[in-house]
Amino acid sequence: MAEERFKAVASANEILSDPEKRGQFDRGEIDAAGAERARQPRYQDYAEGEAGRRYSANGANWDNVDLNDIFASMLHERGGRPGGQARGDDQRYTLTAAFLDAVNGASRRLTLPDGRVLDVKIPPGTDTGQVLRLRGQGAAGRAGGEAGDALIEITVAAHAYFERTGQDIRLTLPVTITEAVLGGPVDVPTPSGRVRMRVPAGSDTGTELRLRAKGVPAHGTVPAGNLYATLSIKAGPPDQALLDFLTNWKPEHTFNPRLPMEEP
Repeated sequence: MAEERFKAVASANEILSDPEKRGQFDRGEIDAAGAERARQPRYQDYAEGEAGRRYSANGANWDNVDLNDIFASMLHERGGRPGGQARGDDQRYTLTAAFLDAVNGASRRLTLPDGRVLDVKIPPGTDTGQVLRLRGQGAAGRAGGEAGDALIEITVAAHAYFERTGQDIRLTLPVTITEAVLGGPVDVPTPSGRVRMRVPAGSDTGTELRLRAKGVPAHGTVPAGNLYATLSIKAGPPDQALLDFLTNWKPEHTFNPRLPMEEP
């Protein structure tokens, strides 16, 4: 039934919007579907008849017809829109998370443009580009329909010395000449706090050490990553005792670290 009404109104609207066809209809030369008639009844006869009342409000003529109301009524019959119950739209927002908040998980507050405040729970292991869904925090529904969702896209801020690669964390770890030459324990920062690690004696800049399961923590079915510390030897401010020692030191075995660069 709604389909028939739609076709009828579309045809009537075409006639009303075309001055030539409107004139033909008024003179009785065509019917409401635009087809030619054999007889020529008066327009008033049609408008006041049963057929005419299908497209008028309370028996009014064509000029008083509100086609928007007719379309709204028909669409409501076909699925409840407009005027029926409908779910609200999803709304998208962005949130910049601190590096450690994204790695370890945290709760942060987001103020929306309309003044609403959302408490966003950032799961452990969250990475840039992930979208968090807050159900029912989007646009309000219509006519009692459920609200849409808020979709929060996360951007993770860079860290001063941590760098993430998948589940692993990497950093450059400065060490003194003494620590590199003699070896020994040093404190290493990790996302979960400082950990003591032993530097092997005779370590060079570029030596990579691994701390198992000290990267991004496990979450869900994803295992914890590792932390990789790359050593960087720092000489520090000049020390007179060290300068005197190096000035008079005669190594038993000479060593040229640039020897590979001298080869053709």
